[in-house]
Amino acid sequence: MHRSGRPPRADGRREPPGNASRRVTPARGCTVPAFDLDTELTAERHHLAESRAALARMRGRAEELFSTGDRVAGDAYTAEQLGRHMARRVKELADDPTTPLFFGRLDIEEAAFHVGRRHVTDDAGEPMVLDWRAPLSRSFYRASVRDPQGVATRRRFGFVKGELTSFEDEHLDRGEELGTKSRILTAEIERPRVGPMRDIVATIQPEQDELVRAELTDSICVQGAPGTGKTAVGLHRAAYLLYLHRERLRRSGVLIVGPNTAFLSYISAVLPALGEVEVQQATVDELVGRTARATDSPAAALVKNDVRMAEVLHKALWRKLAKPTDPIMVSDGSYRWRIDAEPLRRIVDEARREGLPYGVGRDRVRARVVGLLQRQSEYRTGNSPGEGWLRRMSKIGPVVEFLEASWPAVTPEQLVAEVLTDPPEGLLTDEERDAIRWAKPPKTVKSAKFSPADLVLIDEAAGLLERETSFGHVVVDEAQDLSPMQARAIARRSEHGSITVLGDLAQGTAPWAAAEWQVTLGHLGKPEAAVVPLTVGFRVPASVVELANRLLPALGVDVPEAVSLRRDGDLVLVPVAEPSDLDAETLTEVTAALAHEGSVAVIAADAAVDRLRQHLTTAGIEHATADDVDSEARVTVVPATMVKGLEYDHVVVHEPADIVAAEPRGLNRLYVVLTRAVSRLSVVHAQPLPGPLTAAA
Repeated sequence: MHRSGRPPRADGRREPPGNASRRVTPARGCTVPAFDLDTELTAERHHLAESRAALARMRGRAEELFSTGDRVAGDAYTAEQLGRHMARRVKELADDPTTPLFFGRLDIEEAAFHVGRRHVTDDAGEPMVLDWRAPLSRSFYRASVRDPQGVATRRRFGFVKGELTSFEDEHLDRGEELGTKSRILTAEIERPRVGPMRDIVATIQPEQDELVRAELTDSICVQGAPGTGKTAVGLHRAAYLLYLHRERLRRSGVLIVGPNTAFLSYISAVLPALGEVEVQQATVDELVGRTARATDSPAAALVKNDVRMAEVLHKALWRKLAKPTDPIMVSDGSYRWRIDAEPLRRIVDEARREGLPYGVGRDRVRARVVGLLQRQSEYRTGNSPGEGWLRRMSKIGPVVEFLEASWPAVTPEQLVAEVLTDPPEGLLTDEERDAIRWAKPPKTVKSAKFSPADLVLIDEAAGLLERETSFGHVVVDEAQDLSPMQARAIARRSEHGSITVLGDLAQGTAPWAAAEWQVTLGHLGKPEAAVVPLTVGFRVPASVVELANRLLPALGVDVPEAVSLRRDGDLVLVPVAEPSDLDAETLTEVTAALAHEGSVAVIAADAAVDRLRQHLTTAGIEHATADDVDSEARVTVVPATMVKGLEYDHVVVHEPADIVAAEPRGLNRLYVVLTRAVSRLSVVHAQPLPGPLTAAA
């Protein structure tokens, strides 16, 4: 179907694409000329060129205002604010010539609207490209023959390195709809992946669009099978919410939490490509903001990540409070003031019942004690003491001594160090207490070496002392691997905002991996969040998905099997007779993979990675690590423990049995590894394949 939906102009020619986003009214009685594909394609290319020129002018105006802002602003503060705004605006208007500025067009009531990655207007302010997040653009993703939403024709454009090469029309008003049979849609979904993750604005499916456009107040959990686009859904939801609630979220912020730095590097280009340049991305370790200098035994890590540790810290902190038993006497040089023990006890009890963070409660107790002194002074002298007198009283010896005895100061590190030096009884078993107890306590808190799990405990302690700043929206990917204590760290940063939780229970590899979402959602502070499954895959080929699905019954989770719409993939199982030939056969598969277009990953048990990299170097095959997303090397060697969330065109899996044997949840890890391929998968093995895969062999 390649019929144009644009009506003719009064002079018999078609409306030029430069005005394609404006209403076009045909002359009465005119005849539509014969359709010419080349003419139409030329017109669309012209509109693309005009749109790029208009975007360049928009950026130029922003750059000019940025450079002259200090001269047009009324004062220094206004100039600084204007400078920040315009610097951000310049970044948002950046144009990548290799990325299509628009990817679709809607013909609605004799008007044509081009849909793209950002809003572009001409010099008069008239739209040339509609942002994909605009209300009208919703119909590009949701309109169908059953519900055309006023759309007569939907057009998709094909591009090669930013050059418009083809288009494809669906005439919904005539009952013509391609759906997933669209050639251009299929080509875009299956386009080889090299470098960082791309946006999917041109290929968002209706069920994905519904999640992307969920309300800001809604917290949702996406249980997404491999290749269903759950990560893209989360990122595009963040972009959509920033578009719809720009100022609100600019003040409160949007946070993306990923499992590791390689994953965050992989997704880092998506939001900037959509014009969103101020979203914070972090791992949980980065979120707590400290550097780990120690490691835990598996037993200690398991206990420290258990939710009971929150109660352990809570009790250890609040048991520090003591009821005042003695009055305090304070002299300001002219008078002596006395506060008896009973009002002091009342102040401490009232602050405790208010449920404030520990540090806030301590400040309130101090303020109320000073307030009693102030009232005595006012009664005696008839004058209200000044700010200097109040500050001096808040730091005077008797008041400080009272505070330290009744509501002592404590740091997060100090509290955690006390718990790890002598774990309190009650909530943990003796074996668990022994597991987390420091064998040799540090001489001082400053000299203590904390593990990653300890840092999460310190963050929990900090949350008990002071309120954490809450983001307006938080996206958490690979959430099935969050420990309860890690989830609580994220919850403190989304207390007053909403959250998008992304993950797949079948891909849980951590010792504390979730078996059901409701438990994790409770720890994240969003127990009411709806769990929405995505089971239809568009990236991972059916042959690969069917192989990985054989593992599901052994993974101990209740999730639906993934279904792939792709039938073009290639799966090869490569048995090796001699274990000594395993590495050489892996190199052979890599060499064969390089004959195809796209990225190649060698995924192996962590212990084999360095050896395989050396083989590749010796063979003269340029390669990179998972963290090096800017490398132009087509081959990447990835440890199995680092591959979650990443994807490659061709994956060569090196000895699945070693991957399974390397950790307790090895079968889950293998499920992750097998589903990283989006075109071809080669499984090279000298040992027998793991039991659930044997039938496939």
